[in-house]
Amino acid sequence: MKYPIGIQSFEQIREGGFVYADKTDLVYKLADEGKIYFLSRPRRFGKSLLLSTLKCYFEGRKELFKGLKIDSLETEWKHYPVFHIDFNGTNFLDANSLNNALDYLLDQWEKQWEVSGMAERARGFRFANILHQAHLKTGLPAVVLVDEYDKPMLDVLDTGLKMMSGENEVLVEDYNRNTLKAFYSVFKLADADLRFVMLTGVTKFSQVSVFSGFNQPNDISMAGDYEALCGITSEELSEVFAPSIHEMAETLGYTDERMIELLKIHYDGYHFGPKLTDIYNPFSILNAFAKKSLGAYWYQSGTPTYLIRLLNHSHENLNEMVGKYYMPEQFDAYNTDFKKLLPIIYQCGYLTIKDVRRIGFRNAYKLDFANAEATKGFLTLTNNN
Repeated sequence: MKYPIGIQSFEQIREGGFVYADKTDLVYKLADEGKIYFLSRPRRFGKSLLLSTLKCYFEGRKELFKGLKIDSLETEWKHYPVFHIDFNGTNFLDANSLNNALDYLLDQWEKQWEVSGMAERARGFRFANILHQAHLKTGLPAVVLVDEYDKPMLDVLDTGLKMMSGENEVLVEDYNRNTLKAFYSVFKLADADLRFVMLTGVTKFSQVSVFSGFNQPNDISMAGDYEALCGITSEELSEVFAPSIHEMAETLGYTDERMIELLKIHYDGYHFGPKLTDIYNPFSILNAFAKKSLGAYWYQSGTPTYLIRLLNHSHENLNEMVGKYYMPEQFDAYNTDFKKLLPIIYQCGYLTIKDVRRIGFRNAYKLDFANAEATKGFLTLTNNN
């Protein structure tokens, strides 16, 4: 069995014969039932692969989906104009990085769609015009996919870095947030030219939201129907990876049943909504099967630098946070004014939902460490800082 470690391209996974846990029924549901979405998940949980899958789907690449769940659902397979924005590969510590990244994308799209005379206009207006021209030339509204929408803000979060904006000195963190807010306002301006929009990231910012400039997206980060959109469920582990479990068990001298128990202890336990669907960390599971060893692969792949910065400045006691019930607004959105750690630790994937309790007409959620890997990783992180 071939494991797609480090491969975030749906096309490469399908054409290369790598193992794939079929999420395409949920992809179809997203496209069929809504228009503008936002999804928050921890790093290395499959957000980039999800957007790559959506890109291939909206480009009408039917051959890549043969034999998958969506193959019996979709009948039209239209080729929409797709605009993919990926902030993963850029370091935004430089004050001009965000401007340069956006200008590069706009320049390339204007060449592709033969749009001229717009270089001096505001970036949001330029993008709206590109989307309109793509709609006119193809006869189909556009699709916009934004991968790691929050990276330009997270890279400079709590750094104190400053830059000149006109005649004023401002925090790069504030500048990048306001720049993105203005850029994303295009989704309201270009509503008639849009078929589908999805933004993904690790964090969800509250108060001064980058989304306030356009029609609010459908936040499915805690939606019961989409809890399994990223990651590997218990059912997928048993059905898709049964041979891998057996091979790993033989190598380590365990029964298959004991191997499943150990995988669950180390990598399961994530819950992203009220249904409490068990989700395994996909990065660690794939590495564990490939290496036939129970390592801390997700944690060792890197800790977000912004989390380390916030931990260094915080005096909050983690022991007082875990094992308690919270309303969603207390942990699912990060407020830059109060610098509370709980939302960041949850969004980074160390804490997760462990139980749901009804309080009046609303759900309260119990938060605790996700699994053995997350617990050990976070304790190592805090001891080293």
